[in-house]
Amino acid sequence: MFKFALMTLVAAVSAVGAAQTVVALDPARGASALVATLRDGPAPAASGQATAISKASDGHYWAEGDVNGARVRFLVDTGATAVALTLEDAQRLGFQPDQLDYKQRVMTASGEARAAVVRLAAVSVAGARVDNVDALVIEKGLESSLLGMSYLGRLTRFEATRTSLILRP
Repeated sequence: MFKFALMTLVAAVSAVGAAQTVVALDPARGASALVATLRDGPAPAASGQATAISKASDGHYWAEGDVNGARVRFLVDTGATAVALTLEDAQRLGFQPDQLDYKQRVMTASGEARAAVVRLAAVSVAGARVDNVDALVIEKGLESSLLGMSYLGRLTRFEATRTSLILRP
């Protein structure tokens, strides 16, 4: 019991110590970058109405998203821990790729890549909106942006059927 309690304490202290600084994009200030810290505690709930995304002919779920007021086409990927942006999409959203810190190592379909942690003020897919979404900008090797669990996990529920993906904020 003592060993478990000690391991839990060490894990909690490590998690607090591992809080990292991220770049945030504040739409009220245009494309200016701000420094923010990953939030502690439970994330606020998503807002909007339940919606469905039709399965594409390639068998995938593709979603048109509104990110900080700009359109981004996402491949829905429940296996992705976070929303992942291509370098091109990140640039369109106002991030300056040469000013990002690509210190995270991630695995993509193309193999290992480097990524920078960023914060998106708002991500909305077919009206299902989530604010303050943590995301990664993949330096190279990502063919399309991914709608991962840092967005999907903040919904009340999401459900895949044979023909559609249902998002419930």
